[in-house]
Amino acid sequence: MGSNPGRILLTGGAGFIGSHVAEELIRRGARLSIVDNLDSFYAPSRKRRNLQEIQNAGTYEFFEADIRNMDALRKVAERVQPEIVIHLAARAGVRPSIEQPALYESVNVAGTVNVLEIARESKVQRLIFGSSSSVYGITNKVPFCEDDPNTRPISPYAATKLAAESMCYTYTHLYGLTILCLRFFTVYGPRQRPDLAIHKFTALIEAGKPIPVYGDGSMGRDYTYVDDIASGVVASLEYTPHPKLPFEIFNLGNSHPVRLRELIVQLEAATGKKVLQDRLPEQLGDVPITWANIDKAKRLLGYSPKTSMEQGLRNFVAWYRSSLVDAGNE
Repeated sequence: MGSNPGRILLTGGAGFIGSHVAEELIRRGARLSIVDNLDSFYAPSRKRRNLQEIQNAGTYEFFEADIRNMDALRKVAERVQPEIVIHLAARAGVRPSIEQPALYESVNVAGTVNVLEIARESKVQRLIFGSSSSVYGITNKVPFCEDDPNTRPISPYAATKLAAESMCYTYTHLYGLTILCLRFFTVYGPRQRPDLAIHKFTALIEAGKPIPVYGDGSMGRDYTYVDDIASGVVASLEYTPHPKLPFEIFNLGNSHPVRLRELIVQLEAATGKKVLQDRLPEQLGDVPITWANIDKAKRLLGYSPKTSMEQGLRNFVAWYRSSLVDAGNE
């Protein structure tokens, strides 16, 4: 990035992806303000530790606020006067969304409308929205392409992300807001949420316990290392969309899906331990494959994922082992 990115308001900055994006923005010279409600979906202490780690990159302002609280958001925006909003705050997780669909709608759709309203009121230069590969659902065409109209979300989480994208498009159409929606593909790496597969599997392997294997192990995921995602988010700050309709969707993935059975072999190599398996039936809401076509992001953002699965897993296992020591086996 050539120029200083200016005043940026980042929602969800204490989370897994958000904390890595925050570090990258600070390194690029941004005047960063983070909004996060330190939600208890997983231990808030982990998020506080993420916030401490961001300080190693430089200074930022932190506001503990919920995106569903419009008054709190407005106060933050009035203080910060953001030029750019990066909206990553969300209720995450496919399976929990099946149990609590109304909660997911309130955070991911209504909360996003609040953030869009703040962006409109603040006359921001652009808004970047963190969407998900899950919006593609059980579309038949692989790899997934941004212009495929046949999105078929099969979980409330996926549906809320698609609805939020639609709201983003509407705000571009009505108010001329420049908005980029970035569809993240199965992000992993240091600070990953404990409910996600690679973190959960590593914890079980390290404890000598079996990992749950749903279905026949053929399910494929386009695992993408978090540093590559953060680079893609930062690259989107410089992209100039079409002036008549300044709205774009980009896939940020690795474009190399890994089958579950292959992941298990790679985790054995990364941990140096034999993986025990607990075979279980397929789960509701799980799509058979995610696979990003990243041609558009390469062409228009200069996006180029650099971290191999082998290296990424080694990095993650090293982080996991050191975080256990740091947290006193939290």
